[in-house]
Amino acid sequence: MPGGPVATGGYAIGASGAKSKFAGIAMTSFSAFGGILFGYDTGIISGIKEMNAWLMQFGHPTNDPNVYAITSSQESLVVSILSAGTFFGALFGAPVADVLGRKYGIIFSTLVFCIGIAMQTAATEMPLFVVGRVFAGLGVGLISTLIPMYQSECAPKWIRGAVVASYQWAITIGILVASIVNNAFQNRPDSTAYRIPIALQFAWAVVLGAGMLFLPESPRWLIKRGRDADAALALARLTGTSSTSAEVGIEIDEIRLSLEEEKAIGESSYMDCFKFNESKMALRTLTGISIQAWQQLTGINFIFYYGTTFFRNSGITNAFVISIVTSTVNMVMTIPGMWGVDRFGRRRLLIVGAIGMCICEYIVAVIGATISVDNIAGQRVLIAFVCFYIAFFASTWGPVTWVVCGEIFPLQVRAKAMSMSAASNWLWNFGIGYAIPYLVNTEPGSAGLESRVFFIWGSTCFCCILFTFFCVPETKNLSLEQIDLMYKHTTPIKSMEYRRRLMRDGTNLTLATLHRDFKHEMDSFS
Repeated sequence: MPGGPVATGGYAIGASGAKSKFAGIAMTSFSAFGGILFGYDTGIISGIKEMNAWLMQFGHPTNDPNVYAITSSQESLVVSILSAGTFFGALFGAPVADVLGRKYGIIFSTLVFCIGIAMQTAATEMPLFVVGRVFAGLGVGLISTLIPMYQSECAPKWIRGAVVASYQWAITIGILVASIVNNAFQNRPDSTAYRIPIALQFAWAVVLGAGMLFLPESPRWLIKRGRDADAALALARLTGTSSTSAEVGIEIDEIRLSLEEEKAIGESSYMDCFKFNESKMALRTLTGISIQAWQQLTGINFIFYYGTTFFRNSGITNAFVISIVTSTVNMVMTIPGMWGVDRFGRRRLLIVGAIGMCICEYIVAVIGATISVDNIAGQRVLIAFVCFYIAFFASTWGPVTWVVCGEIFPLQVRAKAMSMSAASNWLWNFGIGYAIPYLVNTEPGSAGLESRVFFIWGSTCFCCILFTFFCVPETKNLSLEQIDLMYKHTTPIKSMEYRRRLMRDGTNLTLATLHRDFKHEMDSFS
């Protein structure tokens, strides 16, 4: 088992402490449950907006008096307005994380989320339903900033990637559960067809909020607040060692030195996140913002927001069942990504995943553009390559994006930079969700691309390859303080070589470099 400092500030320990150590990992992993809130809401709206009961309540009659529908603008609003709320929620995540802390910030987020769910459940008119989506979005946005931050600051470095990736796995579980619930309730004749699936989200929020009460606070946040004794206790609980042990003391010194070096420059602000300084803050912030944007531009949420509609328009009769299949692929294939992120590294998975998605999406686009909806064999091939595409995303860009954003920022500006990164995810989520009906629908005023929209997604995935090569460093098995050193002393393209040096020389090099850099900063400050 590897030694050296871990991401929490803890160390790998012997067999006598193994039970406590893995209990700490389990506690950190539990917070990933928040991903179910995100995933379930993403998946539930795809089916709800196709249910007859929901359309009769919120839609308008068509030429057939027994058929109700909504316009492209209404569909765009209902689907994408959650992302508008999450955009602002993600930005609010920074002050919430710094003031309330990572732990109580997550609990506060669940309360905001519940307000939105209550509004949606009670709604009988479209405006209240939409406002409920906004409040639910605020809660999900807060969670999307706070949970990866909490996990990155509390998980051991040798398994940090898998722990943070578990957040994405929880998202996929939420999407799958939503697909199953939609399929179970879709044919109910009254409003319970959609009210029960929506109200189930109270259960997910209660589990997360109540469970977080029993978890320790982030040691790094406690040190930032000057509560070193509390940080030692939290660190000991997470790593299975004594709060007075030498290992905990050394790691707290490392975190404190890194923080003091950052503070020597002055109080941090949002503008500090974009400085072109020795720490390469502009590169790091723009990398976080951009990788979240590229994740959305892979087109994955087209499947989970509009998958039911897309499959139905492609001539597939039981689109709800196909939605369950794609959601299952998404969940199952996230597991190899959780395993591979700490074995193969971040850069390699991102590049391989982008190549695989690019190829699959071009094939789907070609198939969709050249076969008729009556071609059963062709439709099966289309579904197969959609599943391959989802598999590549689920095992690479799905989890690894959150891992990278949780690792690359220094403590002094981590909350601010992560909130902007998460907000970027939601901003692009909103834009894509709002634009898709106008791109794919065939009604007047829409582009009518249908499955040809995959030509766009394939092209953006090609751009993902270039972005990863030039902008994403390899950070596996490094502590957060070592990642900070990597940014100061090398570039993403050369990060593999510098990482090997840090891994070889370990704690001594890290502490010596931190001392040297801190002295240099103090001399410059003087």
